[in-house]
Amino acid sequence: MTSPDTAILLEDAADRIADVSRADLQIMLRRAALRLRNAGGLSMEDDVEDALRDLAGELGKTRNDMIRFIVREWMEKNTYLPVYELDEDGDTDGEA
Repeated sequence: MTSPDTAILLEDAADRIADVSRADLQIMLRRAALRLRNAGGLSMEDDVEDALRDLAGELGKTRNDMIRFIVREWMEKNTYLPVYELDEDGDTDGEA
């Protein structure tokens, strides 16, 4: 079953919720939860995958952590998210 098939089944069940058996609804919801849980796969071109792998290795992070970090940095730099700044009076544990 492909992703669109699951989405179509869920939309159809939502349209006729009173007619769907509890067992069928339970199966559909479990499938949807499984797909969401395993939806971490984001494919990139080979050169981008290589760079991500190398960078993640250098920084001791996972590929998905690197993607989250890069997206957050890009969004902050392009003012889609607020930039978090250190408070001048805050404790930096010996780091500037």
